[in-house]
Amino acid sequence: QVQLQESGPGLVKPSQTLSLTCTVSGGSITTNYYYWSWIRQPPGKGLEWIGYIAYTGSTYYSPSLKSRTSISRDTSKNQFTLQLSSVTPEDTTMYYCARGEYNGSYLYFGYWGQGAQVTVSS
Repeated sequence: QVQLQESGPGLVKPSQTLSLTCTVSGGSITTNYYYWSWIRQPPGKGLEWIGYIAYTGSTYYSPSLKSRTSISRDTSKNQFTLQLSSVTPEDTTMYYCARGEYNGSYLYFGYWGQGAQVTVSS
């Protein structure tokens, strides 16, 4: 059973960089053909996919967040990390890590972490 767990500061100051780590157990982040993703859900809005780091180590980001996003991994710890720079209060929301797989061109998520609330405030 794959399990994902987010961790990181719950409070970030405006203009700083948000950093969250997802620790994966029950499976390796280098296993073919999984895409380790970050997703968020702003209040009152739908889910917003932020980006992923693939089993190969390659990354792909949402065009709307690409300029501020970096996803990296530590294979020795089976973790992957989100960094979102220049945050504003609009980045306040729940952040989730998830394991993605492609079905054709559709990326779906079978396993999710419980989520981490991040608040951007001075």
